[in-house]
Amino acid sequence: MAGLTTGGPNVDVSLLYEVNGAARRAPSWLDTAVSLAGEYGILLALVLLVLWCWRGARRQDETAAAETVTALVWAPLAAGLALLVNVPLRAFVGRQRPFRQHEGLQVLDPGWGVGLGNTEYSFVSGHTTVAMALGVGLFVAHRKLGLAGIGLALLEGLCRVYMGVHYPTDVIGGLALGTAVVLVLAPLALALLSPVVRAVAASPRLGRLVRAGERVRPLPVGLAQPQTPPGGRRTRDSDLAA
Repeated sequence: MAGLTTGGPNVDVSLLYEVNGAARRAPSWLDTAVSLAGEYGILLALVLLVLWCWRGARRQDETAAAETVTALVWAPLAAGLALLVNVPLRAFVGRQRPFRQHEGLQVLDPGWGVGLGNTEYSFVSGHTTVAMALGVGLFVAHRKLGLAGIGLALLEGLCRVYMGVHYPTDVIGGLALGTAVVLVLAPLALALLSPVVRAVAASPRLGRLVRAGERVRPLPVGLAQPQTPPGGRRTRDSDLAA
């Protein structure tokens, strides 16, 4: 499996040089911005997007809020699961990083070796896998915000190739892995998480994690409701006394 596009003239390597070659022609500030975005920034933006969606979901009615929050809980769980699946997959494929196989690449990653999923293996991209899982998970919860999340995941993949740390097919594999984990396991995951989220919503202390407002509590049975006479003014004790 180590022979997966590790050399020779092919589209994968050609695209790698084309995209990464832009780093040599770009100003240094742009390279720094892309490097920081590809390593940390886009993933942080996706997390903030999930939190923004959660904030809006809590303002829905109780049933809709529970369904949306359940999907939002599944998004980061799916991202973590996809990253775990990627660990044995990388070891099985055993594909070296592109800069270890090809000369003349501009490596921009400031945290290579310490970042998310960074090892000497390249396939599949861990950053892209997590980003796509969050984006697709967000799409399950909220279509418009989910499309924005998927767009950020695509941008994450482009940044990783620009930085010279992944082949384009590493990114494609990450997009596919993140999508597959979210959608294939979603029916089972949502079925298991839904009762938990509904129980949290019903809790007096934790209910605000799912719904923003307090539920209206009915008055105890037998407690008389205040009556307003036809004239529109309540009868007070002082009036009766008079």
